Amino acid sequence: MTNRLTRGTGPLAAVGLLALTACDGGDDNSPNAWVLNGGVWPVVEEDFDAWGEENPDQAFSVDSFANDVYKERIRTAVGSGEAPTLIVGWTGGTLLEYIDGDYVLDITDAVSGLQERLIPSVADNGIIDGATYAVPMNNVQPVILYFNQELFDEVGAEVPSDWDELLEVVEVFNDADIYPFALAGGSVWPMLMWSAYLTDRIGGPEAFEAVVAGEPDAWSHPAIIEAMERIQQLVEMEAFDPNFAAVVADQNEDAHMVADGHAAMVLQGSWVYSRLLEEQPDFVASGNLGFAPFPEIPGGQGDPASVVGNPANFWSVSADASEEEQDAALGYLSEHLFNDEFVGRMIETGNIPPLEGMDDQIAESEDSEFLGYVYDSVREAPNFQLSWDQAVDPSQEQALLENLDLVFQGNISPEEFAERMNETQSGA
Repeated sequence: MTNRLTRGTGPLAAVGLLALTACDGGDDNSPNAWVLNGGVWPVVEEDFDAWGEENPDQAFSVDSFANDVYKERIRTAVGSGEAPTLIVGWTGGTLLEYIDGDYVLDITDAVSGLQERLIPSVADNGIIDGATYAVPMNNVQPVILYFNQELFDEVGAEVPSDWDELLEVVEVFNDADIYPFALAGGSVWPMLMWSAYLTDRIGGPEAFEAVVAGEPDAWSHPAIIEAMERIQQLVEMEAFDPNFAAVVADQNEDAHMVADGHAAMVLQGSWVYSRLLEEQPDFVASGNLGFAPFPEIPGGQGDPASVVGNPANFWSVSADASEEEQDAALGYLSEHLFNDEFVGRMIETGNIPPLEGMDDQIAESEDSEFLGYVYDSVREAPNFQLSWDQAVDPSQEQALLENLDLVFQGNISPEEFAERMNETQSGA
C-alpha cells in the first residue's frame, strides 16, 4: 500500500499504561529486538549473533515469544515507550497507528539501497505516503493449501481446484472416516485464512478494500456475506475436525494432523513448511506433502492467482529508542539485513526471502519445488491481500476474531457478523 489511510483510532498510549512484567526497551543504550518462535526465527537470531560479532559495540539482545504472546505484549510496550529498538510487525492498520502516534521512525534514506533489492509488492507494505517506516525482514508468507497425497491416493480423489470439487472431496473423506480439513480453531486467526480467500475469490480485492478504507457498512458487502455462508456450509458438512476449537496453531497442531494422516488438508501459511521440515522430516521426505492454490469460485470475480497472507514480517525502528540504539538499528538494516549467509540459511530452512533474482538459488535448493512454487505465487499474484487481522484498524481486531469464531461455531448468522462488524467500523 502506498497511500495513507485516515483512521480515528484510540491512542496506543492508553494501552501503554498497563505495566510490563518482562522485557522492556532497556535504558542502557544497548539495542534490542523481540522475535517470534519457530520457523525461520532461529535464523533471524543467528543473524543478530553474526552482526554482534562484527559490531560488538552495537550487539543486540534478543528475546523470543510465541506468536500470540508477542501480539499481546508489543502494543503495550510501544504505547508505554518501552518498545524494543527493532519492532516486528505485519504492517497494515497497526503500522498506521504507530505512524500516527510517532512511535516509529521514517527510515527512507537509511534503507534506500535495501529497497532496490526487494520485491516491490512486498516492500510497498512498509511505505506510507512515499516514506518508508518498515522493511520486510524475513520470508514471504502466502497462505497455501497443504495436503497429504497418500490420503488422496487412498480414497482415489484429486486435489480440488474449484469449490464444487472441494465439496465433493469433503464428502469422500468423510465417508472414509478421514477429516477433510484440519483447523486450528483454538487460535482463531487461522479462520481468517478461510474468510479472506473466500471473500477474494467471490468478490475480488475490492470487497475487503472497502473495509480497510473504513467505508460505512463495508462488512455487508455481498462477497463477505457469501463467504460466511460458505464457511458455515463447510462446518455443517463436517469439513473440519469436529474438535477444531481445541486445536492451536502455535504448536503446529493442525499441520501435524495432516502429516500424521488424521486430516487430508490444511489451509495455512508458507511458514508451516519450514516447521514440518524440522518437526516431521520423514513426512516431508516421503513426497506425500503436497501444496496447491486455494480453489477458485465458479462465477466469482476474484482472480484465482491472487493470494492472501503476510507479505513478510517487517522491522520498524522505535522512535523512543536512544540515539545510539537507533544508529545500531539503522546500521543493521542498511548494512547487514539479507546478507548472503542470512539468505542462504533462510533457503536451507525452507523459507523464501522477498528479494528479486532468487531463481538460481531456489533451483539449487533441496526444497526447490516448494520454494519455487511460493516464489512464483508471490511474484505473479495480481493481488496479495494482507491478513485481515493485520489489515484492519487495530480497534477492530478483537471484535473480528470474536465474531468470526462465532460464525464458525454457528452461533451467529453471516448477516449478524456483518452487522456487528459494521458497528466497529462506524466507531473506529
